[in-house]
Amino acid sequence: MTSTSTAVASPTGLQTRAHLVVALAVTSGATDAVGVLALGSAFTSVMTGNMVLLGVGVADRDLRAVLLVSVAILSFMVGAAIGAKLAGQHDQTDSIWPRPVSVALQVEFVLLAVYAVAWWALGSAPSGDVLMPLLALNAAALGLQSSAIQRFGVAGLSTTYLTGTLTSVVIRLSQGKGLRTVGHSLTILAGLIVGAAVATFLLEVAPVAVPLLQLGTLGGVLVVARLSREMRRSAR
Repeated sequence: MTSTSTAVASPTGLQTRAHLVVALAVTSGATDAVGVLALGSAFTSVMTGNMVLLGVGVADRDLRAVLLVSVAILSFMVGAAIGAKLAGQHDQTDSIWPRPVSVALQVEFVLLAVYAVAWWALGSAPSGDVLMPLLALNAAALGLQSSAIQRFGVAGLSTTYLTGTLTSVVIRLSQGKGLRTVGHSLTILAGLIVGAAVATFLLEVAPVAVPLLQLGTLGGVLVVARLSREMRRSAR
């Protein structure tokens, strides 16, 4: 994974960043699975899907569905706006992992921690009126994450809305380019699927552990980004 502004970069730092991006995709997959399966059947990052669900809800005159999906969309937008403010724009002098990215992800961690406390307080089986605020927390968290990683300045990089990533993979492969050119994109897609699969499994057998998956992957990213010297070096 390289940035268009990268001239001289630490290969180790860039590789570490690539791994952390995959970990964030795991967080996204897990959080979306929670939204769909446990928080009212709405996505927390796939806003295109939510817009379709919103249209379906309107057509079916399902007020509850319309409210839930609307909350998810608006919360994601608020989170994305906050993430953009905190992370800022890509700069030529940025390190491989700019500190503002971690600041934005720390706020995401706080939102997921609040949701986790509520989840556990409700016996890991929320229902009724509490679904909406819990969904809002998760959607806002992924909105933050979505805009925060744009600070890297890597075209097409995402850990949430991955339809474009899948499209790019198909295009490159159809053009005869090798798997090495799409390896990182495939790994991100796999991370999303793994996160969703593990969260689904935990919802069935150990729902109390579901927030730990989300907090654990995100927290791990923050710890590694903090401790890695290579990540603090300029990517130019």
